This record gives sequence, C-alpha cells and structure tokens, in this order.
Amino acid sequence: RALELGMKQVAMTDHGNLFGALDFYEKAKKHGVKPIFGCETYVAPDRLDKTERRSNHLILLAKDNVGWRNLAYLNSMGYLEGFYYNPRIDKKLLREHSEGLIGLSACLGGEVAQLMMRRGPEADEKAAREFEDIFGKGNFFLEMQPNGLEEQEKVNGHLRELSKKC
Repeated sequence: RALELGMKQVAMTDHGNLFGALDFYEKAKKHGVKPIFGCETYVAPDRLDKTERRSNHLILLAKDNVGWRNLAYLNSMGYLEGFYYNPRIDKKLLREHSEGLIGLSACLGGEVAQLMMRRGPEADEKAAREFEDIFGKGNFFLEMQPNGLEEQEKVNGHLRELSKKC
C-alpha cells in the first residue's frame, strides 16, 4: 500500500517490542520500500524500580545501523532489566544509547502530553528540551495526532505553540 501512496519508506513501531521487525523488513524489501525500524517504548522514572508502574510512551526510530543496534539493545534491556507490567527503559539508559535514534513525543501517553495535561505548558517545554538534549538537535519531534479526541485536540494546540519555542 505504501507504494500506491507514493511512499518510498515506511516505519513500523510495535508497542514495547520489535517482534514484527523481520516480517516487516522482508515485506518492505519485497515491495521496494525502505523499512524504518522503530518501537513505541515505555519510559519509566527508574527501570529498576519494581514498585512504581508509571511510565510514559516514547517513539524511537532507527536512522542507521548504529540506531538499529541501540534500538535493539534498549528493547532487550527493557525486558531483561526493566520489565514490570511492560518492558521499560529509563532516560539514563536512553541517554547512553541514543546515538542513531530519532525520538517522537508519542501519543497522549507520552511524557510531553502528560505533563501538558497535568502541569501546563511550562512543564512540557522542559521535557521536550530534555529529549532534544538526549537525542541531539534535530532528532526529537513533537507528534501531533488528528484522532478526533477532544483531549488530543487541546494537546495538539499546545504542541503547535511548543513547536515555535523548541
């Protein structure tokens, strides 16, 4: 379908895993489309803390082979060290393995959106700038979703304003 739409590359972001990566790669290559590997990760304050279930979504996309290796490593560590209801990573580990990765702020479950809804625009700007610092300038993007949810529309409006600052 990507070719019909004129797309030369397509990304897939499984929730919390990379289980579909091989099948995705084979199908994309078969149809002449460049696959972009990704994952919708769960970022916890401390991946080793098994008493706090709270985590936020963050999309990671591999932009090269180094990014793929870091994405695979982070995904593995989410299961090996951080698993508590979900495979979780934390910002410390992400900072250590962010080379070659692009970050997206994710859905309403992402930290930027959650802070915006709970604490207001100042808190979400701080989080967005922290992610830009982790991934490097030009490697972190605010994700807007036109899904028709009232809460999402409010967040999208704030994200438009935040994008002018960041």
